[in-house]
Amino acid sequence: MHIKHHPVLGEQLQKQVKIFFKDEPLAAYEHQSVAAALMANDIKKLGLSRNLIQPRGLFCSRGRCCSCYMTVNGEDHVRTCMTKVEEGMKIYPNDEDPEVRSECRGD
Repeated sequence: MHIKHHPVLGEQLQKQVKIFFKDEPLAAYEHQSVAAALMANDIKKLGLSRNLIQPRGLFCSRGRCCSCYMTVNGEDHVRTCMTKVEEGMKIYPNDEDPEVRSECRGD
């Protein structure tokens, strides 16, 4: 599913790195977005919608919608279509609303 050589852009795959999706190791490439790396590894469900509790996946791929929000390295609601992979990155689906009111935030 990776584009190895693009007719206009040339070689596309850079150095291979290891990322973790739900603690399972996956192969990805430098300069690849998190969402693209997951799609290349046949992971299409990125989380659940808030209202209908239905699967969310990659939609606009430009950072305009909220379909690709996931938890990346402990940070909730990261736009994975706009975030580049890094070695050892830990990625989890957003299956519920984040905890915005807690003791550490003065609740």
